[in-house]
Amino acid sequence: MAQAAASPPAFGALAREARAVHAIWLREVTRFASEPTRIAGALGQPLVYLVIMGTGFGATFRAAAAPPTFNYLVFMYPGILGMTVLFTSLFSAISIIWDREFGFLKEILVAPVARSSIVLGKVAGGATVAAIQAVILLLLAPLAGVRLGPLAVVQIALVLLLVAAALTSLGLAIASRMATMEGFQVIMNFLVVPMWLLSGAFFPLRGLPWWMDALVRIDPLTYAVDALRGVVYGASPLGAALVLHPLRVDLAVVALALGASFALAIATFRSRED
Repeated sequence: MAQAAASPPAFGALAREARAVHAIWLREVTRFASEPTRIAGALGQPLVYLVIMGTGFGATFRAAAAPPTFNYLVFMYPGILGMTVLFTSLFSAISIIWDREFGFLKEILVAPVARSSIVLGKVAGGATVAAIQAVILLLLAPLAGVRLGPLAVVQIALVLLLVAAALTSLGLAIASRMATMEGFQVIMNFLVVPMWLLSGAFFPLRGLPWWMDALVRIDPLTYAVDALRGVVYGASPLGAALVLHPLRVDLAVVALALGASFALAIATFRSRED
């Protein structure tokens, strides 16, 4: 009987935390949907990379391990998806600093909700926005010569959401320790470019020097881009030549990175805001 009596208050507390997570998530998504320029930018910048860099590099680049039918635009397309998630996820964490400066974060902190729920809502919102922006890029698949079936689209969306959550958590862990937006942007630029270049977005990851291979292996974006390539290429000769790991291995590493970065985000947020 005592256990049954204790159940409703516990359920009420859980419902309160869920409402807080949903409210923070909805705020992030609504802000994105209310800014058409962000949606246009989700297509604009990757389109520039795909058309200009893809065409220019494609005219001169040749991978030794690639089959004779190698197409650089097809090779680059999964990397563009990964790049979009990387930039959007990490920089979405700047909203923590913005909310702290303008007082919104204080209003959340005085509410009777756990700090972990605030972090979860922020991560869910940032990851959703980043995944949506990357999924929009699936409209560019025909331009890159990529054909995607319904199953491939679903798999790509799930991979993008998983890596977006991991990267948003990492961004929040860093943003929680930053006092100004300028300082956060400096750190992000220092972090984003190496992660982007070492992910294999623009060149195959075979035959690298040992030191670069070591850096590639500790970059979580490497496994996300590899998973995307595995889905996009499937069982084609390009997949056999350039995909490094089975999909389950890539997803396991990204999930591990998500768990570690989310725990770090909660720890840094608590230490900064408590």
